[in-house]
Amino acid sequence: MVEHEADPTATTARARQGDEMRAAVITLALLAAAAPAAAHAADPYEEPLIEVHGFASPGFIVTTPGVNYLARSDGGSAEFSEVGINFTKQLTDELRFGLQLFARDLGDVGDYTPRLDWFYLDYRFSDWLGFRAGRVKVPFGLYNETSDVDAAHVPILLPQSIYPVQNRELLLAQTGAELYGYVPLGDAGALDYRVFGGTIFLPTDELAGGDFSDVTADVKYVTGARLLWETPLTGLRIGGSVITGEIDSTATAGQLGLLEVSLDATLWVASIELVAADLTAAAEYSRWLTDTASNQPLLVFPKETTSERAYVSLAYRVTDWFHPSVYYALQYPDVDDREGRESQQHDLALTLRFDVNPHWLWKLEAHYMRGTAALSSSLNGDTPMSELPWDWAAFMLKTTAYF
Repeated sequence: MVEHEADPTATTARARQGDEMRAAVITLALLAAAAPAAAHAADPYEEPLIEVHGFASPGFIVTTPGVNYLARSDGGSAEFSEVGINFTKQLTDELRFGLQLFARDLGDVGDYTPRLDWFYLDYRFSDWLGFRAGRVKVPFGLYNETSDVDAAHVPILLPQSIYPVQNRELLLAQTGAELYGYVPLGDAGALDYRVFGGTIFLPTDELAGGDFSDVTADVKYVTGARLLWETPLTGLRIGGSVITGEIDSTATAGQLGLLEVSLDATLWVASIELVAADLTAAAEYSRWLTDTASNQPLLVFPKETTSERAYVSLAYRVTDWFHPSVYYALQYPDVDDREGRESQQHDLALTLRFDVNPHWLWKLEAHYMRGTAALSSSLNGDTPMSELPWDWAAFMLKTTAYF
């Protein structure tokens, strides 16, 4: 997006965003305050009427001079925060219901506008066959389903080559249906499978900006599957995931008029994870294939592109309150063009996690980056990514309270 000088309209918009932020926080706070009273049955030994969980994760990010990453982080930014609350209820022995309200502020994205993050009805016929419908989390890789749960991971940012936080609205959940099951294989371990299909509703208010207005986005369909093999070796699981979909979008592109873009995409990832005592090691390798067509070839060049993405990670529980982790992630947006800083991203990340108590934690994280493929030109004053620094760093601080 193109940055503009402040004007009365922008000031009014910012004020309105502030009102929305306060309304979202107040709404979530009231829900959290009211939930405990309604969540438990009168008899303390009875199952809770409703299970309620919530979290608040304020954060801070700063980058080395000359680079803005995720937010306007050159000089530091607190636009790196999120809050949510979810409710689940076991309606019968087989039927379960759940939903989550979520709001975040990540640079130009979110502005604390509350959204219905996910919801579902889940009917489990048996261990090997279940059915979910609603806005259901997408089973992609090892950690996509828990990417919205900060307390479930050591890093602040999961490896961005596989789990890009900017694309959370696109990758976290799909609206449709899913079949799932867990199949024991005796001495050969067990299989965990998921098969889904539906669509994704994109928040087009987050897509407009700069020279583009009247943005529409229609995800015609999304389908996919994941298969995880829990091997006979305790703690070792191996799997593969695939997602395919088609998106049609339109926008008004300044003086050029109507812009129409269609995108066919197929994403796959191969995964392996080993949990041995206090050590967790993981590695994933992925390729994302896209086929783009447009009525404005000057703005969007029709082409087929394959991006390559991977990471390796290690995390260790030193004590109950101290968990360090390290990972190296890489990304090539186009496997046929690996030259130049804008054509690659290398990310070496170190995280220190401190658990103050079972409901409160702090994280410190440092990233050494080489390349600019993870950066946004619009967030950096429309500077071409080929002119941004080859080597740069990002530092993050985050605290999460949860129940």
